[in-house]
Amino acid sequence: MDHRTPPGNIAPHIPAADWQRAHTTGQPVVIVVNDTHPTGIPWRRALIPFAVAGAAVAGGWGLVAALCFLLDAAAHTATVIAGATGPIGIGGITLRLARGKHT
Repeated sequence: MDHRTPPGNIAPHIPAADWQRAHTTGQPVVIVVNDTHPTGIPWRRALIPFAVAGAAVAGGWGLVAALCFLLDAAAHTATVIAGATGPIGIGGITLRLARGKHT
């Protein structure tokens, strides 16, 4: 880094006369930056993993609910089809898949 050039965009508030005097006398130019970092926990850094985990859990429960609904619909469909077809016989063995309404 070249210390002989003015800082330019870093500290444009240094007057040119002060810069030139410091340059000719060899005195250092001290730039004070008021930097205020908030103290405490950075909540954004802490909440993002919890939000991602919560979304994953909600998605998992949604997947379980959808599978339960599909299995229920498939079981109901199989029951309706079995009730409509009546008994199935293979080689003298008759299998009745569903009970009738009045039996």
